Amino acid sequence: MTFTQKLNQAWHSQNSLLMVGLDPDMDKLPHPIRSSHDALWQFCKGIVDATAPYVCGFKPQVAYFASLGAEDILKQTCEYIRTEYPNLVLMLDAKRGDIGSTAEHYAREAFDRYQADAVTINPYMGMDSAQPYLDRKDKGVIVLCRTSNPGGSDLQALQVNGRALYLHVATLVATQWNQNGQCGLVVGATFPDELRQVRACVGADMPLLVPGIGAQGGDIQATCDAGCNPMGTGMMINSSRAILYASRDEDWQHKAAQAARQTRDAINSSRAK
Repeated sequence: MTFTQKLNQAWHSQNSLLMVGLDPDMDKLPHPIRSSHDALWQFCKGIVDATAPYVCGFKPQVAYFASLGAEDILKQTCEYIRTEYPNLVLMLDAKRGDIGSTAEHYAREAFDRYQADAVTINPYMGMDSAQPYLDRKDKGVIVLCRTSNPGGSDLQALQVNGRALYLHVATLVATQWNQNGQCGLVVGATFPDELRQVRACVGADMPLLVPGIGAQGGDIQATCDAGCNPMGTGMMINSSRAILYASRDEDWQHKAAQAARQTRDAINSSRAK
């Protein structure tokens, strides 16, 4: 099964466009497990189990594990998701971008070591740096386009032949890089007008990874109005902190599940409109 097939299946079987980002911060872990020798694993497993009924997939962020020297926990978490929730998408949030020979090793990291369904990459170095990921014909390649951070405008809003650079990236990915139909784009919920422009640019079929709701303040209704395709799908709307740290007390899993369910329901209500 290809990435896009698995994603479409998850959208419908789960009735959810919500993706939970796994960004474990040791300083924010729940108090009951924080002193445990395997606190990081308990937290990741606990969040996955609590929120799995309400999501289309999970997005572990490599940096949060690598900074702790905890790549083994990242691998264990990825294996757990694949084994226990094989119907859900596993996306590695790595934002890699390097020359082709190095990118080949990053692709092996994402798809062989962690066996992710998809990976995020940076397009700044051009197609030859993306090619090792694109060569994996069944894997998703999610390209940074219009990111949710304020500083993204420093480069992404620059004009290239009369149009914003992020629209040039969207067109390039849609028309030249999407050879196997497995590409997607990252477009932040904090910029709904730009999200609408990207959707119009790439058409209905390309999935969009949309961070920025929850802690970053993106509006769910505006996001769905701008980014959903005619089928009411087309997006993986990511939330991390608002779900992961909904509580730091004994009820942390219950509160995470509650936050995920409420977010999914808010998305479904918005896309129904």
